[in-house]
This record gives sequence, structure tokens and C-alpha cells, in this order.
Amino acid sequence: MNQINMKKFFAFAAAALMTLTASAQTLKFAHVNFSELVQLMPEADEARAALAASSKEAGETYDSMVEEFQNKYSQYQQKSSTWTAAIKDAKEKELADIQNRIQEFQQNIQAELQQQQTQLMAPIQEKAMKAVEKLAKDGGYIYVFERAQLLYINETQSVDLTPAARKALNIPDGRTLESLQAELQAQAQAQQQ
Repeated sequence: MNQINMKKFFAFAAAALMTLTASAQTLKFAHVNFSELVQLMPEADEARAALAASSKEAGETYDSMVEEFQNKYSQYQQKSSTWTAAIKDAKEKELADIQNRIQEFQQNIQAELQQQQTQLMAPIQEKAMKAVEKLAKDGGYIYVFERAQLLYINETQSVDLTPAARKALNIPDGRTLESLQAELQAQAQAQQQ
């Protein structure tokens, strides 16, 4: 590169750097704890209650299937010595069939509960996303980052939208992830009694 072209290059680079620096000063960044928002929304409580009811019903069905197996197995152990080979074979097949139904039920119910959770949480996540998007647009932010995925945040350069989003989503002021955890533990203990 000749000297005139080098001067033009450095002048262009300096102008580009100044433009970039000036525009960077006007860029607005924000962050939000999206996971916290979703977990603390009142709608999430309703979803958890629906999932708990489904899970309880599944547990009761599973327990009755296991009880049926145990009763028939106990009967098999007590009476098998008196049965003919054909009866014994039929009872063994019946026990194997019950075991297979129990295993199939376990696999199916886990998939169904996972699908139900996804279906219940999707509109909740969408509502939270819309609230964050509205706050970002209204505030003129060009980027909103998920707080949980950031290693470092300069709080003077990035605005935390979580408090405003909590308000927009009707999350009570004193409700935290810790208080939610305490609520869930209290519910679990009450169900065990």
C-alpha cells in the first residue's frame, strides 16, 4: 500500500471507529430473569396444580396396578403347588401380562405428563415473552438478555426489566423463588399427611 492509500485507510478506520463508538453510546441494553418471571406468574400456580392432580391420579392408578400384581403373585405363591401345569402356566402368563401393563403405563404416563407440562407452560411463557417484548419496545431497548445465561452484567450499562415485567405480569411484590419453594414444600408435606 502506498502512503496516500494508507492515510486514506487510517482516516476511514478512524471515522468508522468514531461512528461505531458514538452509536454504541446510544444503544440500550436490558436484561431480565425470564425463568423467575415464568415460575412466579399466577398462571404457573394453576399449571402446577393441574400437573399435581394429574400426577396424583397417575400415582393412584399405578398403585392399584401394583396392588393387583402383588395380590395375584401372593395367591400364586400360596396355591401354585396345588395347581395343574395348565393353570400354573395361565397364572404365570397373567402375572407377566400385569407386569408388562405396569411398565407400559409407567412409560406412557411419564410422556403424557411431560406433554401436559409443555402444553400448560407454553401459553405462560408466551405471555411472559410478550410482556418483556412490550417493555423492551416501550423502553427503546435493542437487546434484552436472559440474566441466567450471562456471566457478567454491568448494571450501569444494562437495565433490569425484571421488576417492571413482574408488575406487568401481576406477580406480587413479596413473592420470590425462595417463597415459591417454601409454598411447594408446604404443599408436598400437606399431601403426605
